[in-house]
Amino acid sequence: MLLTVQLQQLRYFATLAEVRHFTRAAESLHVAQPSLSQQIRALERELGAELFQRARGNITLTDAGEALLPLARQILADTETARREVQEVAQLRRGRVRLGAPPSLCASLVPDVLRAYHARYPGIELLVDEGGSQDLVRTLAAGGLDLALVITPLAVGAPALATTELLREDLVVVTAPGEPPPTRRRALRVADLEGLPMVMFRRGYDLREITTAACRAAGFEPVFTVEGGEMDAVLGFVRAGLGLAVVPGMVAARSGLRVTPFEGTRMRRTIALAHRKDVAPPRAARELRTVLLEHLGTTQP
Repeated sequence: MLLTVQLQQLRYFATLAEVRHFTRAAESLHVAQPSLSQQIRALERELGAELFQRARGNITLTDAGEALLPLARQILADTETARREVQEVAQLRRGRVRLGAPPSLCASLVPDVLRAYHARYPGIELLVDEGGSQDLVRTLAAGGLDLALVITPLAVGAPALATTELLREDLVVVTAPGEPPPTRRRALRVADLEGLPMVMFRRGYDLREITTAACRAAGFEPVFTVEGGEMDAVLGFVRAGLGLAVVPGMVAARSGLRVTPFEGTRMRRTIALAHRKDVAPPRAARELRTVLLEHLGTTQP
């Protein structure tokens, strides 16, 4: 016998089995009660068995209904899974990904990753929000981003995010090629920065917090000649001879400025990829994560 059971009928049946009340089930399904009753009777005729025992004010499942309920729920779940999988495949042909990243990474890591991603998924629109790590954390938590490259550990009281550590990057000192070097040695200590004019990022920048904390741990307050800029502005101020700056190694390598490393591994930052814990990133965003990890696997030691 060929059955012509419809998914809509199974959905109506499962909902009625859950609430055990025709009026409430109809309201939950946003259909008229007579339409719900008609579809349930049609399903019973198709299956050749009553699924509910109907008494005034009381609805219970029959043995046939009890047997059908787990099967109906599984069919509906499988249908939803199939719908989601198809949608996700379609999302890789069109759609968008919203990525947040600090300016230092927008000038170094992000362009190469986005180029590789765009070559693989040319139909995906890429939206990049450039900002400080603390600002990006707030935007991500509010739902304004799918993914964000952030600096960890996150600040105390930061929203609950899922983070994946990507790399640890050395911080270095950059100075104008025409200015005296900050030290005659191959590498300098944080203490060597005492009294030297520095160009500093605006408040809320992770690099500002890291540098200031390191100077204070070494027993001195840093001297700022200019402060308040973004990455491009800070590099421009250094190029103009206004002072030195502490920047990530990836940025320094492309800056054209003199680069002096720190001794040891004390001046480092940890970069992580973050997303909200309560919302799974869309398929297109998950694929961007894959491309990012592949890129780092081929470029990082």
